[in-house]
Amino acid sequence: MSRGGPSSVRFGALVRALVRHRLAAIGLIVVAAVTLMALLAPLLAPYDPDAVDAAVRLAPIGAPGHVLGTDDLGRDLLSRLLWGGRVSLVVGLVPVALAILVGVGLGALAGYVRGAADGTLMRCIDVLLAFPAYLLAIAIVSALGAGLSNAVLAIAVVSSASFARLVRGSVLSVREREYVFAARLAGANGSRIVARHVLPNVLTPVIVFATLEAGRTIIFAAGLSFLGLGAQPPTAEWGAMLAQGRGLLNVAPHVASLPGLAILVVSLGLNLFGDGLRDALDPRSTHGL
Repeated sequence: MSRGGPSSVRFGALVRALVRHRLAAIGLIVVAAVTLMALLAPLLAPYDPDAVDAAVRLAPIGAPGHVLGTDDLGRDLLSRLLWGGRVSLVVGLVPVALAILVGVGLGALAGYVRGAADGTLMRCIDVLLAFPAYLLAIAIVSALGAGLSNAVLAIAVVSSASFARLVRGSVLSVREREYVFAARLAGANGSRIVARHVLPNVLTPVIVFATLEAGRTIIFAAGLSFLGLGAQPPTAEWGAMLAQGRGLLNVAPHVASLPGLAILVVSLGLNLFGDGLRDALDPRSTHGL
């Protein structure tokens, strides 16, 4: 019977390193649990998240039939949290995926080609990074119009600059390695060298940064919805739910505190997992491979 290849051995070592890093394991479990509950929202949610029932408005936590209470319109908060998790995770994670595609491409092009292309792209990246991220995203969404799709686009544009800067720095180091020089001597063209020899060796910092960026992006997306620039009523989304409950803090604090707690738990879980992944992939760390 054949044994697993080098990739499976390395993956197993990575899993063991993450397990030894207890906070990373906790973060991964938290994120996995929240993601699973969001995916199973149609099965787990006891009510329609948008169903209004004035007879039970502002029911407290533990009320009969409403485990987590209701909001000012009588909508079940457990149902809205579960369905809101689907929206919040998508709005928070899709921009990271888009930013990786754009940022890695631009960073690899700038770092490998150098010359005028590098100078032009990096000056554009510098301009994006010069603006505070929230203000730039707000400006983009304000120009395009409020809505989830425009919020996703704005966050992706803001995040792609950081990925491009990170990848460019890594590519500048890798392009001078012996195996890249050997590939050039063998007659491989630039695109083949970048795809087969450069990018695979710069993906580790990108993966780690993407994990950490995902936590920040979820907070980012919730912030835009809180300002009315992301999800629009009656869509169940954690940032929008937090905004709707801020005026009820004196009479029903659970309406705002529950979505706020959900944002905190997911972002903290992603940051714990990202920290552990960084340590696991760092050979100098005591938790490293």
